[in-house]
Amino acid sequence: MAAVMRDAGREREQRRTDSMKHWQLADIAWDRFDAARLDPSIIPLVKAAALVERNGIDYGIYLNNVFPDDPDFRQAADNWSVEEVQHGDALGQWAMLADPGWDFAAAFDRFRAGYQIKLDAATSVRGSRTGELIARCMVETGTSSYYTALGEATEEPVLRTICKQIAADEFRHFKLFYDHMRRYLARENISFLQRLRIAAGRISESEDDELAYAFHCGNEPESIAYDHARCLAAYMGPAMRYYRFRHVERGMGMIFKAVGLPPRGRLSDVTAKLAWQLIQRKQRRYATRMQTAAPLAAAA
Repeated sequence: MAAVMRDAGREREQRRTDSMKHWQLADIAWDRFDAARLDPSIIPLVKAAALVERNGIDYGIYLNNVFPDDPDFRQAADNWSVEEVQHGDALGQWAMLADPGWDFAAAFDRFRAGYQIKLDAATSVRGSRTGELIARCMVETGTSSYYTALGEATEEPVLRTICKQIAADEFRHFKLFYDHMRRYLARENISFLQRLRIAAGRISESEDDELAYAFHCGNEPESIAYDHARCLAAYMGPAMRYYRFRHVERGMGMIFKAVGLPPRGRLSDVTAKLAWQLIQRKQRRYATRMQTAAPLAAAA
């Protein structure tokens, strides 16, 4: 009887959560998938992104641990994590259409076995709750920009729709974390330099193991050993090709807003141009690294 009641409770919670989503997997016109309009170089990127997004439930647990006495934010974090999981499911389902031989579930299990965040944290790794929320704003800035760029670049109609939906969610998620960040900033009053340091630190973490390992698990056989530099270049090199200056410009405005600077103005404009130049240089460097690593991977 207890098990039945738990199952019924989970079903009620799932229905409640589903009703709060802004879109469902069933809303996607999967039958419009057009392989003839597909750029094969996008498929490995989508596979990796699907694994990272699907892992959103762990980040929801972490945020619940960091904000144990804030029921409003905990509910918002739960809803956010469910939407992140849906992003992963949508991207994973699309990747299986693009590559019918790919097993999304198996790739995700492999990713989870090798990459996990610490779920037992009682306080934020950023040093404050304001800092945690600034870091979340940086993540949403990056994902909203990336899925906007990817959606505009692809000609495949289903992927274009999915990216458009995900990007809209990520822009909304930025506002969610930003609004809560402002609430905590009024209490904790961390300095501008601290906010800037946290933001810069989280942006630099985009080159850590998460995306690189997701690329490895989503695209390389287990017989090939994981190499961070190779996998990071294999993901970042192609991904950065889809950015345009307008994506960087809007993202920079979001970053400035999160740290307490005017999102529009001379400083934002100059910084966006510098960031655009940096992205272009990094893209070329990653492309060169890919060319070097390809013969080694083939030999392995």
